[in-house]
Amino acid sequence: MPSGAAIETDTRQAAMAGVPRHVAIIMDGNGRWAKSHGLPRFEGHRRGAEAVRRSVTAAHELGIEALTLYSFSSENWSRPETEIGELMGLLKRFIRSDLRDLHAKNVRLRIIGEGHPTDSEVQALLDEAQELTRSNTGVKLTVAFNYGSRNEIARAAQQLARQVADGVLRPEDITPERFSDALDTAGLPPLDLVIRTSGEQRLSNFLLWQAAYAELVFLPVFWPDFDRDWMERALAEYGRRERRFGGVEASGS
Repeated sequence: MPSGAAIETDTRQAAMAGVPRHVAIIMDGNGRWAKSHGLPRFEGHRRGAEAVRRSVTAAHELGIEALTLYSFSSENWSRPETEIGELMGLLKRFIRSDLRDLHAKNVRLRIIGEGHPTDSEVQALLDEAQELTRSNTGVKLTVAFNYGSRNEIARAAQQLARQVADGVLRPEDITPERFSDALDTAGLPPLDLVIRTSGEQRLSNFLLWQAAYAELVFLPVFWPDFDRDWMERALAEYGRRERRFGGVEASGS
């Protein structure tokens, strides 16, 4: 007889038959992971960067078309300056060490959010990363940096309002589709699945418009421990869901 692990693997593979096109992850729990291991918070962030690498590789191998990561919210600027400085330093090291590998894997990197109020070196690295990978056709890796969904929605509304004021757009032309095209995520596939680690069960101002009909999976694992196995568990749970988009089941219930 097959082992319990083999049965679980077979079940997971069967459930993953319909792999989502677009997966977003709220990478939560770096600080709590560090505390649980008696380590400084920065070590949690450093291990979290390693989890990012594993996640991009897993997305590439599993056939996920787009992966969007919540790396730094617009509210995170309220954190201590020392921690922000450590996070920016980690971002610099990540781009310098991983950019060529991402490019070699045909990954296209895109940064979304409310501008980037960081030092010029960070901005230059972000621009270089996006430009180098602009023509790549593999996984669409989107990093939400200095991002807040309410702000994104407000900016989209302002953009459309200016077009109405300029006479190039009528109010009745503002459809959900046109509004989506004004968001930072324009051009990405519809969001299918949102994963949040650490056991917390909220969206925390992340992709509020885009997640209207996305499946939500909350995992009891801190982000630094996230790996392909946890990704597969989330995709298996997604595969077991019946997505009706406001409709009804075939039975009519």
